[in-house]
Amino acid sequence: MLRRMGTSWDTRSLASAPASAAPVSSLSGTEKGFFAGAAAVLARRVRRPELLLLCGLAAGLNLWALSRNGWANDYYSAAVRSMSSSWHDFLYASLDRSGVMTVDKPPLALWVQALSVRVFGYHSMSVLVPQALMGVASVALVYDLVRRFFGRFGGFIAGLALATTPIMVAVSRHNNPDALLVLCSVAALWCTVRAFETAPRGRGLRWLVLAGVCVGLGFETKMGVALTVVPGIALAWLWVAPAARGRLHALRQLLAGGAAMVIAGGAWPALVALTPASQRPWISGTSDNSIFSLILEYNGVGRVDGQTGGPGGVGGGGGNMFGGSAGPLRLLNSALGGQAGWLLGLALAGGVAILLSTRLRRSDGRTGWLLAVGGAFATTAVLFSAASGIFHPYYVSLLAPSAAALAGAGAAQIARSRSRVLGVLAIAAGVTVELVVRSRYPGQLTWLPPLLIGLATVGALGLLIARGARMRSAALAVAVGALLLAPAAWAFDTLGYATSGTFPAGGPQSAQSGGPGGGAGARPAFGGGGVPQLFGSSSTRSRGGGEGPPQGGRGAGGFAPPGAGAAQGAGGAAGQGRGGAIGAPFGQGASLTGVLSYTRAHGGGTIAVSSQSSAASSIILNGAEVAGIGGFSGRESDPSTAWLAQEVRSGAIRWVLVEASSGQGGFGRSDTRKGAKSAMAAAAKACTRVTLSSSSAGTLYDCQGRAAAIASAT
Repeated sequence: MLRRMGTSWDTRSLASAPASAAPVSSLSGTEKGFFAGAAAVLARRVRRPELLLLCGLAAGLNLWALSRNGWANDYYSAAVRSMSSSWHDFLYASLDRSGVMTVDKPPLALWVQALSVRVFGYHSMSVLVPQALMGVASVALVYDLVRRFFGRFGGFIAGLALATTPIMVAVSRHNNPDALLVLCSVAALWCTVRAFETAPRGRGLRWLVLAGVCVGLGFETKMGVALTVVPGIALAWLWVAPAARGRLHALRQLLAGGAAMVIAGGAWPALVALTPASQRPWISGTSDNSIFSLILEYNGVGRVDGQTGGPGGVGGGGGNMFGGSAGPLRLLNSALGGQAGWLLGLALAGGVAILLSTRLRRSDGRTGWLLAVGGAFATTAVLFSAASGIFHPYYVSLLAPSAAALAGAGAAQIARSRSRVLGVLAIAAGVTVELVVRSRYPGQLTWLPPLLIGLATVGALGLLIARGARMRSAALAVAVGALLLAPAAWAFDTLGYATSGTFPAGGPQSAQSGGPGGGAGARPAFGGGGVPQLFGSSSTRSRGGGEGPPQGGRGAGGFAPPGAGAAQGAGGAAGQGRGGAIGAPFGQGASLTGVLSYTRAHGGGTIAVSSQSSAASSIILNGAEVAGIGGFSGRESDPSTAWLAQEVRSGAIRWVLVEASSGQGGFGRSDTRKGAKSAMAAAAKACTRVTLSSSSAGTLYDCQGRAAAIASAT
C-alpha cells in the first residue's frame, strides 16, 4: 500500500503488503514493478507541487469555456478542414480542397491541428485543445528553465508570470500559429540551458543540436521570427562553453546546432522549392509563386522594414491593429502594453540584478543563462519596437516567455542578494512601468494604483529590514504578487468573451481596439471596475454549420462538438446558413450560398474568388470547393493569367467569381497591391458570364474549356 510519509509517498512496502491490506500478493512481478514505478514517479512529482499548481492554473485559463471561441481564426480553421481531407493538401498546407492556394505561413502548427481533426473529427475543440496544451507546456518549460539555475522560488514566479500574461492566454485559446511558436522558442532556450549543465560531462552537444532542431521547428511554424532566440544562444555558447576545450571546439559545436536548425527548418521549404509548380498549390503571399519570396519578403524583411498594405494603408501608425507607431516605448503603448508589458520593468531590473551578480564570469553558469535568455528578450524587444511593416499586437506573445523568465530569475537573485537597495530599485522599476501601462487604458483597473503602491511599499520595507533569506523572499513575494495582480486580472478577463477572429487579444473586451476580435455581448470581468463576469454565457453561433468531420478525417470522436456551427468572427457577422459568410474583416463577406447552389447543379467544380478570407467560411461550414486566389485579403498574392489558365485547363478551377467589393481587401484605399485583379479581369473577359436569380456575392463566370482564351486575354 501507499503510505503517507511526511511530504512524500513511501512505496517500500508496496510489494510486501499483506493480502488483507491490499490484493498486491495476487499481482505478478511485472505488475508489482509497474505500480511501484508509477508510485515512484508520483512521489517525485509531488515534491514539486508548485509545478502542478502552475500547470493546473495554465490549463484552467487555456481550457475554460474554450468552445465559446468557435473556429477562432476562420482562415486557419478552413485550411485545417481541407488539410485533414487530403494528404496532398496536408503536405502543402492548402487552404482549399482543390489544392489551388496555400496559406501564407508554413504548415507545422496546422499539421498538429489537422492530425487532431483526423483523430477526433472536425469541430472547434479538436482544433483549439492542442493549442491550449501547448500553452501549458510552455509554462512548465519556463518554470524548469528558471528553476535549474535560480531555484524553485524563481521558477514558480516565472511560470506564474507566463501563465497570467494576457496575450499568452489569448493565443493559447486561439488557432493562430503563435502558441506553437512560443513553445518551440522556449524549448530551444531550455535545451540550451541543459547544454550548459551537461557540457562539463561532454554531453552538451546533443542538447545544443536539440536546441537547433527546436528553432528549426519554430521556423516551420512562423518562419524568420523564430530566429530571435539564435543570437543569444550563439553568444552564450561562444562565451561560456570554451572554458573547457577552447573556442574553436565550441564553434564546431555551435555549427552542428546550426546545421540541425537548417535541416529542421528547411525541410518543408526545400520540398516546396523542389516540387514543380504545376504539382503543388500557388504559394500564398507571393507574386512569383516562390517559397523564397514568402520567407524573405512577405514573412521576412517586409514585416520589419515596411510592407505594402501594412500600417500605412490604414493611416498614421496603423492604429492598434498594427501595434501603433514604432519607437522605443512601443511595448508600453495601448496596443501592446496590456498584452505583455506589465512586467517589463521587473524583467529589466531582474536582468540587471543577475548581470551585477555574475559580472559575466565564464565560470558562473548563470552567465550563460543570462546571455541566452536575456539575448532572446533583447532581440525580440528591439525587433518588435522597430518593426514598421505588418505587425499585430498578438505577436508580443513571443516576448512573454523571456520576460517572465527574467522576472522570475531576477526575483530569486534579489532574494538571495544582500543588497537591499537593489531589491527596492527593482520593485520601484516594476511599479513605475506597470502604472505607465495602466495609464494607457482610461477607466480600466481603477483599483490598481493604490493597491499596487501600498503592497509594493510593504514589500520594499520588508526587504530593507529583513535579516535572512526567507524574510527577503517573503517580502519580495508580496511585491511581486502585487505586480502580478493586473496581468492576472486581465488574463481572467480574457475568459469572459470569445477570443475569435483574426487578431486574438487578452484583457477585457472593453479595452480592445483596432480589431482584435471577440463575440458580441462580452462583458469585462475585473478591468471595467464592475461586478466580475468571468464566465459569462458563450457567444452566439450560427445554425446548420459544422456537420462533423470532413472526408477522410472521420475519427473516434473524443470531444463533443461545441454547438452546430461557426462562432462569430471579428467582423461580428454570424454565419448565414450553409455556405454563408461567418464574418470576414478582410475581403468579401457576402454569402456564397446562391453561387454554390448553382455550381453544384451545373456540374460542380472549384470556384475561384479573390480573397481567401471570403472562401474560408464556406469551407468550414460544408467543405465547399472554393479557392481564394488573391491571398488572405485578396491583395497578397498576384497570380498570373497563365497560371489561372493552367488551373482551368487541369480542371482544378472551373468557376471564377468576381466579387462585388474585391478592390479594398481591408487595408484602405492607399493599398496599391493588385492581388488577383489581373487574373480576375482575364477570366471576366474570356469566360461565359452566368446569370443568377439571386446573389449579392458578385458576378459568376463559367471557364470550362476557356483556358486558351484566358491565357491570351490582356
